[in-house]
Amino acid sequence: MSQASMRSPNMEPFKQQKVEDFYDIGEELGSGQFAIVKKCREKSTGLEYAAKFIKKRQSRASRRGVSREEIEREVSILRQVLHHNVITLHDVYENRTDVVLILELVSGGELFDFLAQKESLSEEEATSFIKQILDGVNYLHTKKIAHFDLKPENIMLLDKNIPIPHIKLIDFGLAHEIEDGVEFKNIFGTPEFVAPEIVNYEPLGLEADMWSIGVITYILLSGASPFLGDTKQETLANITAVSYDFDEEFFSQTSELAKDFIRKLLVKETRKRLTIQEALRHPWITPVDNQQALVRRESVVNLENFKKQYARRRWKLSFSIVSLCNHLTRSLMKKVHLRPNEDLRNCESDTEEDIARRKALHPRRRSSTS
Repeated sequence: MSQASMRSPNMEPFKQQKVEDFYDIGEELGSGQFAIVKKCREKSTGLEYAAKFIKKRQSRASRRGVSREEIEREVSILRQVLHHNVITLHDVYENRTDVVLILELVSGGELFDFLAQKESLSEEEATSFIKQILDGVNYLHTKKIAHFDLKPENIMLLDKNIPIPHIKLIDFGLAHEIEDGVEFKNIFGTPEFVAPEIVNYEPLGLEADMWSIGVITYILLSGASPFLGDTKQETLANITAVSYDFDEEFFSQTSELAKDFIRKLLVKETRKRLTIQEALRHPWITPVDNQQALVRRESVVNLENFKKQYARRRWKLSFSIVSLCNHLTRSLMKKVHLRPNEDLRNCESDTEEDIARRKALHPRRRSSTS
């Protein structure tokens, strides 16, 4: 049976023409384990896009490439979304070896790279970025879509040459539609940002994204990472114990409002964690009086430590996902009797949609196609 005929019944077919007949393919922008992203120009309009070439898995027994089901899930979700803070899918092509996603070109680099270049940053300015992240996630959550891979590397800028750049959430390889009454469990994500329910192999929902936003906010304000240990085991243990604090060394200039926002996101019990709507209404994001607005304006981000720690995290990004999978798989095999060769591609979070990603400056993480 051909790949094309294996399509899900409700899935709009991928175009079977050669992508090169319609687009001039240009320079490489990034790559993952099973995908490569290149800049491209549409011949009919002259508009620039990013072409993501995803290597297809050729047989069920193979571990090379991405399964049809996973590619179709990513495409299905991208086809549903249209929001100014979420990357846009323009078209999909397919050949014998690859599915090619034609995506919006997001060329402003990562948010955290942009912030690391700044001389100063107030909490008021910081919340203008956090608010955009929340707006994008709110849109996804209203559609019952969980991103499941929110982290600094997946928060990009459309154009960094304006005072408050436009944020785009990218990389939907791990995203899932959460269905009422359908239990969903999986092992995936980047250790530093995963919620306790992922580590514990418990049912997952939209709440996991809110935990990740708490971790991202903590790092943005201080440069420190709340749960990162010296080993993956220590990191995962810190997450399940919710073991973190606001070290005075890093948070001396942080407002109590900001700390309260983080505290209410880094909650183990999913039912007690802030929802996206509650996060948007939190007074740190939406002040209800002049005093709260003033506190936000006068509190500053610890940019000195942010720059120092962010430079360090750049070369430590290879910490991660494969080892997380190995660690979790051992315990998961005991719980659900997984075969040792059970496919765990979902563990391997990827970032090749991050269009202006450092290529030569930073070592690549081992990653997949998400």
